[in-house]
Amino acid sequence: MLRWSLLLLCAWLAGCASVPPVLPPEPAPLLRDAAFGPAPAPIDRGAVFAMSEPMREYLGQHANALRREGDPRRALIDMLYKRRQLALDYDGSLTRTAAEAFDARAGNCLSLVLMTASFAHELGLPVRYQRVFVDEAWSRSGDLMFASGHLNLALEFAPQPGTLVRSVAPALIVDFLPGAEIHKQRAQVIGESTVVAMFMNNRAAERLAVGDVRGAYWFAREAVLADPRFTMAFNTLGVIYLRQGLVSDAERLFNEVLAREPDNPKVMGNLVGTLRQAGRRAEADALARRLAAIEPHPPFYFYDAGVAAMRRGEWEQARELLERELRREPYYHETHFRLSQVAWALGDLKAVKRHLELARQASTTPNDASVYAAKLDRLKAIYR
Repeated sequence: MLRWSLLLLCAWLAGCASVPPVLPPEPAPLLRDAAFGPAPAPIDRGAVFAMSEPMREYLGQHANALRREGDPRRALIDMLYKRRQLALDYDGSLTRTAAEAFDARAGNCLSLVLMTASFAHELGLPVRYQRVFVDEAWSRSGDLMFASGHLNLALEFAPQPGTLVRSVAPALIVDFLPGAEIHKQRAQVIGESTVVAMFMNNRAAERLAVGDVRGAYWFAREAVLADPRFTMAFNTLGVIYLRQGLVSDAERLFNEVLAREPDNPKVMGNLVGTLRQAGRRAEADALARRLAAIEPHPPFYFYDAGVAAMRRGEWEQARELLERELRREPYYHETHFRLSQVAWALGDLKAVKRHLELARQASTTPNDASVYAAKLDRLKAIYR
């Protein structure tokens, strides 16, 4: 089965070069509006950060606390993220706008960045967005693979006019990565247009995951128009073109990205699949050999091998392979779940409970977390 790699969730992790070696592509000639029909609903880039009336009301309820606090940035963070306040939850199932994250009291790291920035804008606090260099986390949905990166923001100190300050306070970093050592992270400052492009790209990938190719196209279109330097939006657009049967257009998009990031394994893998779909086996095989030299063990390599060993009833080998996958990607909940199944087959009840608990903790959606919690509760009830 061919698998297509997309970038999703929080950040732009599309190669090592911090500055593209050539100018970004011009989006307009690469768009194919007529092939997809009209957008299912209007897409408003301005809605990404827009503050809703409930958000303004909430801000008004905390006006006194904001005035009392010498540093309004800390008052803002307390107002949003202390448990006795909004009680926000992490939810990776959908990328929400600032207002949607506030209403749901939940979001992925990009949604929470948007919501925090929206409040900061309302208070007149300067905001800096940062792409954080962390290992990618991978997930799958059908034949789509998603690489998730990370984004945080820094709130700058902005004293009121006429206020005397002894020194300039350092930027206050707001990070939603659990246990992150934020002061040791390597990060790259990005513009707000890139953040909007990330949001649109996420929405495109999410629509594609549920089979809505037309909706996915219009979000990906907005992503490349919002910031043509965000090359992974072109990668997403290429996958959408493949879904629509526009193979030559997809090839052109993948080649556009590889012209800027020649060793990008995600895009290279997509181009391999495109060439095979076009019947150009020799070119595909040559590119696949180059890709194997760059990335000999692609995402889910050991996971898939472990699941295959489970199907053969080779439980010890399955455990070894899945644990190897875990060493590379320690927070993928399905690997922990598979290891709980292996442990059950091997009679290791303690390991069953441990991996079910880790699967629950690693879940990125409330639904997955509740499924694993129910399994764990049932196991505990049976084996007290």
